[in-house]
Amino acid sequence: MTDTVNVPEVFDRKLRRLVRDRAYSREHGKDFLSQIMADEILERLDVVKRTFQRVLIIGLSAEGLGNALKARGMQVIFADSSVQVTKALGGILCDDDRLPFADHSFDLIINIGSLDTVNDLPGALVLCRRILVPDGLLLAALIGAESFPSLKSVIMESEGDRVSSHFHPQIDVRTAGDLMARAGLTIPVADSDTLHLNYSGLDRLISDIRDVGGSNIMSGIRPAIGRNIYNRMISGFDARTSADGKFSEIVTILYLCAWAPHPDQPKPARRGSGQVSLKTRLSKNNGD
Repeated sequence: MTDTVNVPEVFDRKLRRLVRDRAYSREHGKDFLSQIMADEILERLDVVKRTFQRVLIIGLSAEGLGNALKARGMQVIFADSSVQVTKALGGILCDDDRLPFADHSFDLIINIGSLDTVNDLPGALVLCRRILVPDGLLLAALIGAESFPSLKSVIMESEGDRVSSHFHPQIDVRTAGDLMARAGLTIPVADSDTLHLNYSGLDRLISDIRDVGGSNIMSGIRPAIGRNIYNRMISGFDARTSADGKFSEIVTILYLCAWAPHPDQPKPARRGSGQVSLKTRLSKNNGD
């Protein structure tokens, strides 16, 4: 149970499982976007000067992360809404907003590329707070707002007057920070990294989105992109390529950090006064 009620089901839970299953069966969590997020989270964890013993990992790239943390002496539990992931890793099958763990079960939670498609994101963050021990750490990475603007533009132009929703609503940095604070997590910090990518073909771009579990999983009617529209998309893609035949795209990745409440924690800075990066904050909060 979470602190929220009557949360609309924006995403189709069954379809979300299927999409994540398909993504994992293709790349086993080793797609390049998941790897970028996982590697960055590990780098940020290295800044934290404390020892973690029991960690929960959620995400398609959980296996690589788990191996890295096991090598550091941590006990790792896996969870995901993908049947394929949980079968492969011996994990717990569940949604992020329905975590079935007792209060204070973990001192570290890592979520990679999953929180942007959770029906009850505030509830998922509340659950993270509850199952963390006091002063436990949450680290997360997800694809954020302003991602894939070029592809969105191509789709809209190709559909003409009958524009349909093919991308789910995405979260920006400010909203992410506010949601962590509302969930009762302390010293919340959210920052972002912008990736500038080049593609030589539309199929490769769409494949990368599918490999990270980014297919359309919105509840209700999901209009398919027909062959005629797809052909217009290819033409629109080609028209936007540079002289060297490359199509430029942007992906924004959000990185989240917050702690479960503890009376000995430092007080958060006044809102809007932040002048340091997330890595610096992690270091200063842990005696560096």
